[in-house]
Amino acid sequence: MKTLILTRHAKSSWDSPGHDHDRVLNARGREVAPKIGQWIRDQGLQPDAILCSSAARTQETCALLGFDIKAKFLRELYLAPAEDMLQALKGAEGNCAVMIGHNPGIADFAHRLINKAPEHPRFYDYPTCATTVMTFDIDNWSEVSFGVGNAVDFVIPKELP
Repeated sequence: MKTLILTRHAKSSWDSPGHDHDRVLNARGREVAPKIGQWIRDQGLQPDAILCSSAARTQETCALLGFDIKAKFLRELYLAPAEDMLQALKGAEGNCAVMIGHNPGIADFAHRLINKAPEHPRFYDYPTCATTVMTFDIDNWSEVSFGVGNAVDFVIPKELP
C-alpha cells in the first residue's frame, strides 16, 4: 500500500518582477502552508519522500509544510502536465510521498489518478494549497497508474482553523 499527498503550492505573489519560476509566496501563502502541514500530521501521516517542483513558490511551500526529510526538487515538475507528474511519481521511494506542484497540471493529475473523486465543491479547481490524500494498492511506485487511486481526504486552507 502506498500513500500520496498531492499538494498545490500555497498562494504566491505577483508583485515581483522576473520569471514566473522565481515567484515566491505572499503573506497568505506563508500563513496557510504550515496549517496544511499540521493537518497532514493530524491525519497520522508522516511522509518519507517529497517530490517538489523546482519553482521558488513550491520550494517555499515545501519548507513551510514542516517535514523533516530531504525533498527532491525537480525541474520537470514545474508547470508539468499530468503525464510528466505520473512519470516523476513512478520514481518515488518510500511508502508515503508528498508531491507539490502547480495548476492546471496538479488538478488534472489528481482527477486522473483516482477512481472516484471526493465529494468536495473545490476538488475540480484545486485552489492554492489544496491537498488530496490518496492510497494505491501497489507494492512499488513504479506500478502506479491513472484511475487506480482511492481518495481518502481532500482539504483546502479555508477549512482549517
